[in-house]
Amino acid sequence: MPIEFTDLVAALDIGGTKIAGALVDDTGRIHLKVQRPTPAQEDGDVVMGAVAEVVAELGTSPLWARVRAVGIGSAGPVDASAGTVSPVNVLGWRGFPLVARVSEVVGDLPVRLVGDGVAMTAAEHWQGAARGYANALCLVVSTGVGGGLVLDGRLHPGPTGNAGHIGHISVELDGDLCPCGSRGCVERIASGPNIARRAVEQGWRPGPDGDTSAAAVAAAAEAGDPVALASFERAAQALAAGIAATATLVEVEIAVVGGGVAGAGEVLFAPLRRALGDYAKLSFVRKLRVVPARMGTDAGLVGAAAAALLGTDPVSG
Repeated sequence: MPIEFTDLVAALDIGGTKIAGALVDDTGRIHLKVQRPTPAQEDGDVVMGAVAEVVAELGTSPLWARVRAVGIGSAGPVDASAGTVSPVNVLGWRGFPLVARVSEVVGDLPVRLVGDGVAMTAAEHWQGAARGYANALCLVVSTGVGGGLVLDGRLHPGPTGNAGHIGHISVELDGDLCPCGSRGCVERIASGPNIARRAVEQGWRPGPDGDTSAAAVAAAAEAGDPVALASFERAAQALAAGIAATATLVEVEIAVVGGGVAGAGEVLFAPLRRALGDYAKLSFVRKLRVVPARMGTDAGLVGAAAAALLGTDPVSG
């Protein structure tokens, strides 16, 4: 059962570069937000200390008295069933008992953990581009490629909280080795660093500032650079193949794409829509829509709150 909507949730969004916290109400409105850098190269207790600092600062607000639950969206892999996290970019957290450690800080408040892709999905379904859709796939295309699912109007995190992790669908059977151990994963082709890597390998050169980020490649593509355009075309193709495979399996109606790479706009979305037409051929997936996310940088916090407020209960559109 959902908790009462007159209450607030303390939401945490934990990634490799920042740890954000907020007090969020039943409409998704953020009343207070605080942030610390993630000491990602330090040991697990130091990282946990930064999390505790964020919670403590939230706790100084008089609004804390209305907090009835804590929601955590964390970089993964996560294991929600065990309450543990193993973020790839946080070296000191491997099987780290995050739920137990946060519970020590917040006392008797219930704590719910989801992966960051699932948190973004919860936010987009609750208040964003997937609102009103009973079946949706939401993607975060950034340093990696994550995602989450809404099925039959309910958030579907799966037993460990990783359902919908589209980044590790293999779309190129003999492709490059992925850090996950598989080959040809969507993430190995479509993530920001891999878009930039491929462009450089194919001969693209940055401007005088030396910026070799995916954003710089996107700017070059928008200006008509053929190598930059080809790198985004390839990323779009990989994303389209993964999206079509997911839609064919579970019949989602909409795919919402967020994250830093989605900031490239039509440089990404135009070839993505074209490529989707090449892969989504069956009658029940031909009407699949692909749209940009709406929730922006606060999606992780709003989604963590949504996961704690609503659980897997249906959300009315």
